[in-house]
Amino acid sequence: MKAYLIRRTLITTLIVTAGTLPALMPSAYAQSWPAKPIKVIVNFPPGGAADQIARIVAQPLQEALGQPVVVENRGGSGGNIGGDVVAKSAADGYTLLMSSGGMVSVNPHIYAKMSFDPAKDLTPVAAAARVLVFLVSRPGVPVNTIAEFIAYAKANPGKLSYGSPGNGSSPHLAGEMLKSQAGIFAVHVPYRGAAPALQDLLAGQIDFYFDPGIGLNQVRAGKLKLLAVGSPKRSPLFPDAPTLSEAGLKGFDADTVFGFYAPSATPAPVIARLNQEINRILGTQAVKDRIAALGGEALPITPAEFAAKAAEDNQRFGAIIKERKISAD
Repeated sequence: MKAYLIRRTLITTLIVTAGTLPALMPSAYAQSWPAKPIKVIVNFPPGGAADQIARIVAQPLQEALGQPVVVENRGGSGGNIGGDVVAKSAADGYTLLMSSGGMVSVNPHIYAKMSFDPAKDLTPVAAAARVLVFLVSRPGVPVNTIAEFIAYAKANPGKLSYGSPGNGSSPHLAGEMLKSQAGIFAVHVPYRGAAPALQDLLAGQIDFYFDPGIGLNQVRAGKLKLLAVGSPKRSPLFPDAPTLSEAGLKGFDADTVFGFYAPSATPAPVIARLNQEINRILGTQAVKDRIAALGGEALPITPAEFAAKAAEDNQRFGAIIKERKISAD
């Protein structure tokens, strides 16, 4: 009888222990994490806003976590290639994605088929920045104000061309919003990233584009003309530049949120640690200043708030995509 009771107690203990292991494992894992380098996949080419923001955050994050944080660019397909890599990576906290919000809130609308579902296969970790877009033109376009630009575009339908980092990117959607609300027509030229589009604008190959902040030094140097800001509010960097809403395109808002994602099922304590560290980094003056230099705004928020913003953008951008019949084809 005594032996039976001992066996029964042992079996009960094993069952209870087995039942609690899944709950304990994430916490225990998080305590030992990170134990090796962390890779941040940027799903756009080097030089663009996503790449620059990732590198701004990576160095202080490396110092906070005590492990190397390595940034790797995997651009293509509007961010889908890099997104797919991370979505299919081990959910262990060692592979993260830095992306514009477009891959999550726009790409499902414009790609007939994606190899992963951003809403299900990725989980928000931390927003990094609200990225504004600035309507800039090459000096040779004979306008100096947004009113003159719209009048010139209306008088010359199809004569102007504009670049973007790719179909469905926030600068592309900003261009489509402009065309829709201002009643103008211009030719869209998609590129594989914002940096190549900027290079061609400077070379005179295209006439204008909505810059995500990487061309502001060229504006200051007089190599580009800043006509307006595609944000609900003016930029403190250029307080004299009107918003497009002020210029008569009421409610114009092409802002997007760039941030970090992880494969779904990444342990919640790891997500919480990353969010805490990244938010702390975003709160430092040095990082806020570097993001502001890109024309952006550091945005330390919770993963839940980040997810809610993505859902809001999904509806907002989805409406213009449907209206303008935009696709990735």
